[in-house]
Amino acid sequence: MSGVTLDAEALYRELTRGMRGMLAQSPLPATLVGVTSGGVWLAERLQKDLGLTGEPGILSSAMHRDDFSQRGLAPGGQTVLPFDVNGAHLIVVDDVIYTGRTIRAVLNELFDYGRPASVKLVVLVDRGGRELPVQADLAAARVTLPASQTLELARAASGAFSFQVRQT
Repeated sequence: MSGVTLDAEALYRELTRGMRGMLAQSPLPATLVGVTSGGVWLAERLQKDLGLTGEPGILSSAMHRDDFSQRGLAPGGQTVLPFDVNGAHLIVVDDVIYTGRTIRAVLNELFDYGRPASVKLVVLVDRGGRELPVQADLAAARVTLPASQTLELARAASGAFSFQVRQT
């Protein structure tokens, strides 16, 4: 990351502030849906910290990936949507957006369950490098990393977030 250090907890606090503003501007109740696995961790914590009722949904990209034939079924969980998707106002939560391919896959998965009234996307980090025309409505940070590196959210047993940068 060229000497740049990302404080995942500070970014989470920034994301929480942004989410409070987003929710305050909307007269309609929104439901959180986390993308496996880092997005689910964020959605669960946001649900609690923002005082939202119910439980967030879980979206898996596994069945709609455009590289499914190479990757196969990736670990990380299955889609669980404990609410009616039809007519719902949803906020999809993910840890890092890069090419946009995971978001495309989870949107396809989401629409297999119904037709939401609206879908917004919030992410902890936008690292650029888009290959598809997908943008987050809210990103706590924007960083640039070489294509040879991945940025992954980690969660400690205490629930604290951190980032791991890996070489691919």
